Amino acid sequence: MNIDGDRITLRAIEEGDLPSLQRWANDPAIQSLLGGWHFPVSARDQKQWFDSLSVHSTNQRFAIETKDGELIGTANLVSIDWQNRTAFHGMLLGDLQSRGKGFAQDTVKTVMRYAFDELGLYRLDTDIIEYNSASLRLYLERCGWKKEGTREKWYYRKGKRWDKILIGISEPQYRSFVSNSDI
Repeated sequence: MNIDGDRITLRAIEEGDLPSLQRWANDPAIQSLLGGWHFPVSARDQKQWFDSLSVHSTNQRFAIETKDGELIGTANLVSIDWQNRTAFHGMLLGDLQSRGKGFAQDTVKTVMRYAFDELGLYRLDTDIIEYNSASLRLYLERCGWKKEGTREKWYYRKGKRWDKILIGISEPQYRSFVSNSDI
């Protein structure tokens, strides 16, 4: 099953995607925009990660593909809590040529539609490092998410401390966003 947006398709990650995923995992410019610690990723480690993926997991990861079939990134719904109907969402556009063309916005909108309309989740959360202004604009200004808090000096990058910006969207906020936009 694929999950179709207007400009992208979310699909299962396949073994043939691993070289691109490994390249993106080892790109310092990409990794500096993401949370967590990042170490060099070998082909073996990438394959082990892939082998651990399961449709039965509460961590679901998707390949982002253009309508032309080009792999441009990944999106996820992880730490899915079925009792409370919540999940954490993340996204990475690894193909630098795809940025600024509306693919990220379509991906977030597609993930929201899938999470709220198909999975019946109640809220999605994510966090963004304070200097990732492009992601903050995307979620807060173009996708209806709300800033919910700050964890001061959470990240250590580029020789200094940076805040973690906590953002989220609930199902009612999503419905309001949809009714007031062209989604």
